[in-house]
Amino acid sequence: MNKPRLGKGLQALISEMSPVEDNAEIRELPLERISPNPFQPRRVFDEASLRELADSIRDHGVIQAVTVRPRGGNYELVVGERRFRAAKLAGLQEIPAVVRDLADTDLMEIAIIENLQREDLNPVDEAEGFRQLMERLSYTQEKLAERVGKSRPYVANSLRLLSLPEDILSHVSRETISAGHARAILSTPPGGRRMLLEKILSGNCTVRQAEALAKAMHEGVSRETKKKPVDASLDSEWRSLQRRLEERLQARVSIKRRGGRGSIEINYHSHDELERLLDILGIRE
Repeated sequence: MNKPRLGKGLQALISEMSPVEDNAEIRELPLERISPNPFQPRRVFDEASLRELADSIRDHGVIQAVTVRPRGGNYELVVGERRFRAAKLAGLQEIPAVVRDLADTDLMEIAIIENLQREDLNPVDEAEGFRQLMERLSYTQEKLAERVGKSRPYVANSLRLLSLPEDILSHVSRETISAGHARAILSTPPGGRRMLLEKILSGNCTVRQAEALAKAMHEGVSRETKKKPVDASLDSEWRSLQRRLEERLQARVSIKRRGGRGSIEINYHSHDELERLLDILGIRE
């Protein structure tokens, strides 16, 4: 899997933070004077992995300094939360740190990008990080995609996960189901989501199979609405266009013509289905 590509501005910013490249001064700071990064997107930390890192720190010390910024008379963590937590577990009183004077905007972006670059974020934490950047910095999906080096559809699909119920999101956070499985569940009518979740958790359902099941359930729910008679006012070319739109959108579409004017009507049956249609049409920010 290719590593995520950083936006040009962030790549430069993170490069500037490297004590190896710019010979920045490394200080030993008391752990009690450092507070966690309030914009840290990762909410799930593997305890076994932290204990292993703590054991290594007891034997060899903290090899790579964390990065902090001044905050009042103390400091706020920018990069290195796992090292920070593991150092506490190891019983250290101090930790090597590089101090950088950074704005909230830089702090938020670096926290998310640093985790993305190391592939440390689960899909839910990644989506929460994206949403945080959009809400706090008023980014559009296009602007966010540019800043984090992702495509706009990637960002949109990530954000869609957050519309799932909390109990399903918890499975994604723990990675007992994949983001692909979660998106299949998201496209399923609400009444069939639990059933699909249980099938996925049983281990007998690939992402492709889950997508096929979701599509079948969706078509079953909307079958009655698709039995409407063909509009006799449409010629074969327009009926073909209507069918192509329905296949592309996986929704009922009606084309009405009045002389040189007309309208296209797209039907949906739930808020989730509306969100799916907006994403397909590329008009959701």
